Amino acid sequence: METIQYFTKDALQCFIYEDRGKMGKAAARDIIAMIHVMLSQKPVINMMFGAAPSQNEVLAGLLEAEDVDWTRINCFHMDEYIGLSPDAPQGFGNFLREHLFGRKPFAQVNYISPETTEPEKEAARYEALLKEHPIDICVLGVGENGHVAFNDPPVADFNDTRLVKPVKLDPVCRQQQVNDGCFASMDQVPEYAMTVTVPGLMSAKALFCVVPAPTKAQAISRLINGQISESCPASILRLQKSARLYLDPDSASQLEP
Repeated sequence: METIQYFTKDALQCFIYEDRGKMGKAAARDIIAMIHVMLSQKPVINMMFGAAPSQNEVLAGLLEAEDVDWTRINCFHMDEYIGLSPDAPQGFGNFLREHLFGRKPFAQVNYISPETTEPEKEAARYEALLKEHPIDICVLGVGENGHVAFNDPPVADFNDTRLVKPVKLDPVCRQQQVNDGCFASMDQVPEYAMTVTVPGLMSAKALFCVVPAPTKAQAISRLINGQISESCPASILRLQKSARLYLDPDSASQLEP
């Protein structure tokens, strides 16, 4: 799992690996190490996860860990569509249940409801949970439009006073769900979703951002080389001393060698 390249951009540590598989294994290794550190300091920790095909390798790596006491970990996810049926395979909670949450004996798993008819009420409920359980470790990705969770450029707010809010998804974000194979066409992708806000994500004590694939190369270039602004919400990672960015050659292809 040797890195091809390591560099820093502002406060952000960046690692490029030989391929997507090695990237995922390395990120999982580092996350597991952080879990051990934090569990040595307190009885229970809180973790938040992104749900997307880009996270498959790191989630698989976490499942392979045989020395983690999962019963001391509470889990959260960072976003969810509004208006999906509770058993829809595209639901992010369902994705994480299949890939991680349902496969280890976690202390608690806290889901955002996709079938809520009162988004503001559901946002307040989940925000209250996060205030009770401040996030220790956040494992996230970056969208094709530079979003983190569902904080697309039109709705991202680095100074948001909320931890969770309902949002309208922008067209690039919705098209990405089709590109990822989650929906057959854009008219099937819900227009609205629930998301943990940028401050909510960045409040985590440790952030591990895992971003493979050529479709993310432009977003990664903007994250690293552009301005730190809501026009590329993920650029906020450059201000986080506790953040690490994991790339493969495809996602790093537009960075200067």
